Amino acid sequence: MENIFLIGYMGTGKTTVSHQLGKRLKRLEVDLDLEIETRTGQKIAAIFETYGEAYFRELETKLIREYETKQDFVVSCGGGAPLREENAASMRKSGVVVLLTASPHTVYQRVRGSKNRPLLNDNMNEAYIAEMMEKREPLYRRAAQLVVDTDGRTPEEIAAVIIDGLTKN
Repeated sequence: MENIFLIGYMGTGKTTVSHQLGKRLKRLEVDLDLEIETRTGQKIAAIFETYGEAYFRELETKLIREYETKQDFVVSCGGGAPLREENAASMRKSGVVVLLTASPHTVYQRVRGSKNRPLLNDNMNEAYIAEMMEKREPLYRRAAQLVVDTDGRTPEEIAAVIIDGLTKN
């Protein structure tokens, strides 16, 4: 069975939906950010602060490549993972890439209390989120094979839409 990679902007529900998909499809589930934290012994924010975003993106790319030789995983990717074409190609090589979308308002409502969003430090507002989402949108869409809007849907509903979409492809 192919892997399922969930991509999208932060706060679109990737981690939450991966839990649902893992349960329903009886697959192992991996959150790339948590895996990086486990392997490095550091929080993502600390990695960004100490080594910078470029270093973090290299760790992310190496981890994504590992899934080229694995099967049956639901992988929740960090928001920036598919921005590198090599990451998107690696994901497509071993599975299907599902883009989760949400409005900037929804994303802001979901992440506004979080202190673990390094790219939103000092920019925790809807306008900034909308601007970042607009810049990333073409790259997300280019990477994705299935797009699912999460606005107004429960994690269970989103998982059902994904499963339905995968069985039709």
